[in-house]
Amino acid sequence: MADCQVTCIVKPHPLSKHEHISHIGNCKAGWKWTREQVIASIDAGTNTFYVRDPYSGKRSEVGIVRPVGKAPYLRTYADGDWNDNLLALPQCWC
Repeated sequence: MADCQVTCIVKPHPLSKHEHISHIGNCKAGWKWTREQVIASIDAGTNTFYVRDPYSGKRSEVGIVRPVGKAPYLRTYADGDWNDNLLALPQCWC
């Protein structure tokens, strides 16, 4: 299993605060995956994904939120709380 640091995201409309992330990635490491690929990998237990806070260095795990009647999406959590660390990342340009 690989432990993958996420450093960038892709949203169809980058300035939207309420739009789902379509891809996550790490351009320096040479990867960018779709939301569906990441969800499948987490579900299969083949990879873990995380975000590192640039100021505190604190790690937030990427997890899957599965709202009833809606498509699953990715979100980070740390210390038992869901947070918006993914949305704070810059757009992927790789």
